[in-house]
Amino acid sequence: MRRRRSISEEPEGALAEETINVSPLIDVVFILLIFFIVTTVFVRETGIDVERPRAASSSELSREALLIAVDAEGAVFYGGSPLDIRALRSTVKRLLQGDPRPVIIQADRRTSTEDLVAVIDEISLAGAESVNIATRASDG
Repeated sequence: MRRRRSISEEPEGALAEETINVSPLIDVVFILLIFFIVTTVFVRETGIDVERPRAASSSELSREALLIAVDAEGAVFYGGSPLDIRALRSTVKRLLQGDPRPVIIQADRRTSTEDLVAVIDEISLAGAESVNIATRASDG
């Protein structure tokens, strides 16, 4: 006997299209994105441009260092905000609490020695284990 084919029946040669479910892939990508955002170390810049002096003995320091800037007039900055020299010690002590990391001073090359020494003293009295001055590498 002959069978009749119904209209809703697919032809024998055509396979049902298989679709790929990308939802789990998107979920994994978002989880990885969140993981990388959370584990990234953000470097907090000083927020001002200083013209650093050159030094032949300059070397790379940790990217996790605390950055303090001193401009040519002797004003102190942290995170782009001006900071009074009298508040520097308590601010550095709070920032270094439980996290002994180096402190890097980005001093303008026209900063007076007196202003630079005052900043170094306040940072040292705040309990910083290592105080460094940022320079540019010498061309020679």
